[in-house]
Amino acid sequence: MPVREVSPRELSRAMEGPESERPVILDVRNPDEVLIASIRGSLHVPLNELPARLDEVRELADRPVVVLCHHGVRSYHAAAFLDSLGIPAASLRGGIEAWAADVDPRMPRY
Repeated sequence: MPVREVSPRELSRAMEGPESERPVILDVRNPDEVLIASIRGSLHVPLNELPARLDEVRELADRPVVVLCHHGVRSYHAAAFLDSLGIPAASLRGGIEAWAADVDPRMPRY
């Protein structure tokens, strides 16, 4: 089954809702990437650490989970991995690069 993807604008709208319904944003990029640009309130778990840190994600999975990376490839794989474990997740289409282009043009790009 293909991974569900959300657009940056869909995620932005979802972040405006009631706090209890706002998605958990799981950032699977490397620490050096997060230092350049990030979405406030994201949970940072580098992709290579995700299997060992699943409990952190499970604790928040009562809300929708949206995974992001730079361009959307790593997040797609991470969302597929979480889905396979019964943790529903979506990938941010185009990653933080698309977020910067479509939602926050002041965000640094790399």
